[in-house]
Amino acid sequence: MSENTEQILQTINTQNAPKAIGPYSQAKVVSEKAKLFYISGCISIDPQTNQFVLKDDVIGQTEQVMKNLCALVEAAGSNLDHVVKCNIYLDDMNNFQKVNDVYAKYFNGENKPARACIAVKGLPAGAKVEIECNGVVPQ
Repeated sequence: MSENTEQILQTINTQNAPKAIGPYSQAKVVSEKAKLFYISGCISIDPQTNQFVLKDDVIGQTEQVMKNLCALVEAAGSNLDHVVKCNIYLDDMNNFQKVNDVYAKYFNGENKPARACIAVKGLPAGAKVEIECNGVVPQ
């Protein structure tokens, strides 16, 4: 984690709350001087064709979603080290560990974002996973 990241993001880990059960932080604090970005929910759409891909493959869908998120975060002038919070929506909570395994490859450093994982009845285009995130743009 860069010095600039440490100045604008603080990771909260307390023994007075449950430990994270996945690749995320208990909480984050963002400096008041930070410039924020918000990324809308991403599903498994190939940006070259603008078509939904990997219909029955939750692992492949999650990989495509993370690639799409990375592209959007970079377009916002930031990187994954500066993501503060992710919300993951799953159409089947039995896919929780599979999604976690892919997610952990992208958020594998010390600066894991806070996160929620929510089971939903359905997602656009028959997607199995949708992820949205927000964070800060380094100054």
